[in-house]
Amino acid sequence: MAETAQERTEQPTPRRREEARQKGDVAKSRELNSVVVLFAGIISLKMTMTAYGNQMGDLLVTLYQDASTWDLTAQSFPHLSLIVLKVFAQLTMPVLLSVMVAGLTINFVQVGPLMASKALKPDFKKLNPFSGIKRMFSLNSLVELLKGIIKISIVALVSYSVVDKYLGEINNYAYLSVSEQIALLASLFLELSVKVGLVLLIMALADFAYQKYQYEKKLKMSKQEVKDESKQYEGNPQIKSAIRSKQMQMARMRMMKEVPEATVVVTNPTHIAIALKYEPKNKQDAPIVVAKGKLKLALRIKEIAKQHGVPVIENKPLARGLYDACEVGREIPAAFYQAVAEVLSQVYKMNKNRLPNLGEING
Repeated sequence: MAETAQERTEQPTPRRREEARQKGDVAKSRELNSVVVLFAGIISLKMTMTAYGNQMGDLLVTLYQDASTWDLTAQSFPHLSLIVLKVFAQLTMPVLLSVMVAGLTINFVQVGPLMASKALKPDFKKLNPFSGIKRMFSLNSLVELLKGIIKISIVALVSYSVVDKYLGEINNYAYLSVSEQIALLASLFLELSVKVGLVLLIMALADFAYQKYQYEKKLKMSKQEVKDESKQYEGNPQIKSAIRSKQMQMARMRMMKEVPEATVVVTNPTHIAIALKYEPKNKQDAPIVVAKGKLKLALRIKEIAKQHGVPVIENKPLARGLYDACEVGREIPAAFYQAVAEVLSQVYKMNKNRLPNLGEING
């Protein structure tokens, strides 16, 4: 089927990507964020339990076994509360800190530094109930629903397999000591967290790849959009071409005004023309190229030269060499001094007027 103007087949331009970032529209997976935070919490909790687990265990044993013997008074309660809060803080603060750092880090890894100023502006279109209903029944919502069902099903299966492994010990839970009960719960929680976390990690990586694909697909542009952006931010190509053409025309006009002042025009004879100006009386070190051209421009240079009595000398190798090596307004390179001196000598003979200091351009 023929491609229409509105089909998005072109890769997004850097400008398109930057505009999307300014709106807060970036490719990232919330699933990956959640999994990384989960693993950070599990690892930090494991490390914290290793460091402070004995204190927590002793406290729980005390609270559980000796609760009936406590003498809770207005004087003893604050002291007991401080002990509990201290142990609780030792366990939770490292976990909370690691979770916060992990969340910030994974966001930065996914989207980089981002200041989405446009995303902070209120968008009243989001309050439109019809737009909300449309989003609810969109393809993206259906995909998210399917992802949620698959995730819950897999997590449920993994959780069931782990719990089933500990089922015998769980049945005897009431007959275990407090320390054994705590150890059983810790072991069950750790294994369950790791296995569920690994499953979620695999799903999160798949989700991240899917989000990147969808993001790139959404940013794609039609050929007309690329053309419009080019006109808006880089200028209309036709206008730029017209400006360049006008600039070249003006440069040629300035160049042609210099031809009548030239000392000699060296030709190819028909394809190339180089106009040279040499004024040793003005302490000029070497001849200067005042005009050069090919084909029609070369013919025009020769016409102007003949109209103003400027000698035209045919020298194919010199004309081609000067054309390739010299820029208008610059002195000729030293490699051409000898050849140009011979041409200037011919001009002298033609004019029967001695050209002073020809040796100056021989190096």
